[in-house]
Amino acid sequence: LLVFFLQMGWGDLGAFGEPSKETPNLDQMAAEGMLFLDFYTASPLCSPSRAALLTGRLPVRNGFYTTNEHARNAYTPQDIVGGIPDSELLLPELLKKAGYVNKIIGKWHLGHRPQFHPLKHGFDEWFGSPNCHFGPYNNRERPNIPVYRDWEMVGRYYEDFKIDLKTGEANLTQLYLQEALDFISKQQAGQQPFFLYWAIDATHAPVYASKPFLGTSQRGLYGDAVREIDDSIGKIRNHLQQLGISENTFVFFTSDNGAALISAPKQGGSNGPFLCGKQTTFEGGMREPAIAWWPGHIPAGGVSHQLGNVMDLFTTSLSLAGLQPPSDRQIDGIDLLPVILQGKLIDRPIFYYRGNELMAVRVGLYKAHYWTWSNSWEEHSKGIDFCPGQSVSGVTTHTQEEHTYLPLLFHLGRDPGEKYPLSFASEEYQQAVERISGLVKQHKATLVPGQPQLNVCDQAVMNWSPPGCEKLGKCLKAPESDPKKCSWPH
Repeated sequence: LLVFFLQMGWGDLGAFGEPSKETPNLDQMAAEGMLFLDFYTASPLCSPSRAALLTGRLPVRNGFYTTNEHARNAYTPQDIVGGIPDSELLLPELLKKAGYVNKIIGKWHLGHRPQFHPLKHGFDEWFGSPNCHFGPYNNRERPNIPVYRDWEMVGRYYEDFKIDLKTGEANLTQLYLQEALDFISKQQAGQQPFFLYWAIDATHAPVYASKPFLGTSQRGLYGDAVREIDDSIGKIRNHLQQLGISENTFVFFTSDNGAALISAPKQGGSNGPFLCGKQTTFEGGMREPAIAWWPGHIPAGGVSHQLGNVMDLFTTSLSLAGLQPPSDRQIDGIDLLPVILQGKLIDRPIFYYRGNELMAVRVGLYKAHYWTWSNSWEEHSKGIDFCPGQSVSGVTTHTQEEHTYLPLLFHLGRDPGEKYPLSFASEEYQQAVERISGLVKQHKATLVPGQPQLNVCDQAVMNWSPPGCEKLGKCLKAPESDPKKCSWPH
């Protein structure tokens, strides 16, 4: 079982229409497997999406949201106090029961304090980092982010793991590739079922690529990073084939959120025809590229219009391992195996949350917006724009606009870019909204929100002295604890 979870937009792959066609390995994977055109993440940004994938539950249930301000996107910076609660059951914890060995390579992002460590939540091995490769920091006001091998840090970004901010050169993707190849070889040699979660972040600003890939893309540095990721995924797939285990390995590729248009065009990707990007609940923020590959099982060249979500990977993975999802909690993911193996379509809604607010719902080809908001005028006036060049009057608003009584409705088949709201007076509008409103009422009536984990920040909990820092002489002095409400402008 292998999940590639990367920060890329729907329009970044040749198989999804990217014009420069610089992803031959992922395109081949799509040709040999199944392409999902209507696949979503559970949140328009990184940490809540990762929490959703590994728990099979919406972030509002698993605690990866904030109640500090209405409908704010909150994530897991290094001063956050919260993280994945012990009460949540993660996919690797459950797969252990079926004898799986589990490894995470890359970004964890579900809390960096010791109680939130991935090896305490079902993973057996880890090579990567608790946060993104932001920095470099001065190690006095803010420490550089640590990189871990299993329980202990082995260095810090920019110090021991170099990223050249002028050229974009870093060999991290190559390190992550080698980790994956070695782990797969070891498990195959021991005839051991495994779950590999390859969650690398080269396409997250500041974007990086290794020297052989720099300057090779028509798309600039971002394209260089995409090409290196594509090459790595090709090498991992070839490795599975050479070891003779590709027909026993279910592989899924998708992303944690839409391309970050705030970083575009130099450091951000493409969301194809969709509106806006990361941080928003428009299609560009939450519809993701997705490919399932399992030679000998998935018919080649399949294209599915199943409404899918990253939370489905939780339930589908358990199904592959012969396990049932936990029955003592609400699981939002569905089992996609009937879709992938038999071409079935399962009727289900997609919920678009932003923080603690249900912003929109998709049912079939219709999407109803109950709230619209791109980002605040204050942020917008500073040059922060999640929808550059894409202003749609009354839709991409800079104040939070409520549409609870008359939702804005789009038909995503005819209007994938969410530019033409249906007329409130039309029969089509009334029928679609009636159906969606019934599902929303049912969803809200049974929703039990989790304890919000992203409300409190404290400089004292940052990565000053992670486990293993003594051996490396890299422990830093933490300031006095001073917990505060986190401020989330987005």
